[in-house]
Amino acid sequence: MKLLIRKTHKYLSFFISIQLLLWTISGIYFSFNKIELVRGEQYIEVVEKPINLSAINFNIPNSENISIINRLDKEIVIVSTKSSKRYLDKNGNPLDKLSIEEAMKSVEIKTTLLPLEVIEITDGKSGSEFRGRSLPIYKVESKNTKNDDINVYVNIYSGEIMAIRSPQWRVWDLMWGFHIMDWKDRDNINNLLLKVFSILALVSSITGLILFFKLDFK
Repeated sequence: MKLLIRKTHKYLSFFISIQLLLWTISGIYFSFNKIELVRGEQYIEVVEKPINLSAINFNIPNSENISIINRLDKEIVIVSTKSSKRYLDKNGNPLDKLSIEEAMKSVEIKTTLLPLEVIEITDGKSGSEFRGRSLPIYKVESKNTKNDDINVYVNIYSGEIMAIRSPQWRVWDLMWGFHIMDWKDRDNINNLLLKVFSILALVSSITGLILFFKLDFK
């Protein structure tokens, strides 16, 4: 029995050693980096502007949630349902999408970054930086004070900052893919490969403990 446990531990440890190393490296990286900085919250400028509620004068259709925000200098209404969002002006009319200049202005006002170029994204890609965000969306290529390339993703109708992606975030995303063993989409924490390797790591740990305490099987 002791020989069986020893061999099980030896070959299991060898088999999963690379993934164990990746779990350890990624775990160390996560523990030494603040998630707030990874998300780019240090670049956000808090902008407070008054909202004139009396300017909103129309019947709001059925909704689950209603938000009234400023799009640059104009009040807009966001009407949310289970399946969609509608962006309306103060008279209840559907909004046109932001212009390229307005998208850059939004980044200029709401962040400390320097916007350089705007790209409209209409098609989603597996594992993309903007995954989980509604399309279409604006990608505003920007620079910080250190001249790092920072991508700011802006809601094409409201001008809201949906995501900020920096080199630090890209490393974090790579490490996250290693950690959950989903290297393509980097989103699925319930994948079969992760479950199998987690069970094998557990068996390897248990057999290692048994060998450490030198249990005598007869």
